[in-house]
Amino acid sequence: MRTAVITGGASGLGAATATRLRQDGLRVVTFDIAGDADVLVDVTDGAALADAAGAVGEVDVVINSAGIVGPGKPLVETTAEEWRRVLEVNVLGTVAMMRTFVPGMVERGWGRVVNFASMAGKDGNPNLSIYSASKAAVIGLTKSAGKELATTGVLVNAIAPAVIATPMNASTEPAALAHITSLIPMKRVGRAEEVAELVAWLASDKVSFSTGAIYDISGGRATY
Repeated sequence: MRTAVITGGASGLGAATATRLRQDGLRVVTFDIAGDADVLVDVTDGAALADAAGAVGEVDVVINSAGIVGPGKPLVETTAEEWRRVLEVNVLGTVAMMRTFVPGMVERGWGRVVNFASMAGKDGNPNLSIYSASKAAVIGLTKSAGKELATTGVLVNAIAPAVIATPMNASTEPAALAHITSLIPMKRVGRAEEVAELVAWLASDKVSFSTGAIYDISGGRATY
């Protein structure tokens, strides 16, 4: 039985992905800083993450779903501390998970990493410069790591959702949320289970000739 670790697994897209992967017969371990997670751990805390990894054992699939939106305000009003906070979770937390678990996957010759980016990382959402930049960084990270690991049996891909009905988006500034929802040609927000279906494929043997790729799930919003 393969083991998957999902960060941000207590709610939203992480929780939906956990449910979906269990349907595929995986042993799923959810990481989160709060809520009904299997392991309470902060992905930005290196020592705590190492302890959690030791308790879980061998991991075959890593789903990096943990993320925060950060402030909804014009770029010139943002502070360095706000930038550090979002980048630490969305980028450095993803990096920490990969540094922790990818070596074991490479050693065993099989692994799947799915990083959660965003349409914001491609298009840039107004008044969400920090979040947009952090997700652009996840896209670049995924492309780079995918190339590095291309011959190891470990595939690294990312998804770029548009607005999905999740608790995280429920806390997004209403005007910003209305704007980015209006950009979706299908005229609706996505559902968490729709995203989980794509993630399940990327976490499986069914994907075999794709790495360093970014998969849009955007109701038609994506333009490239």
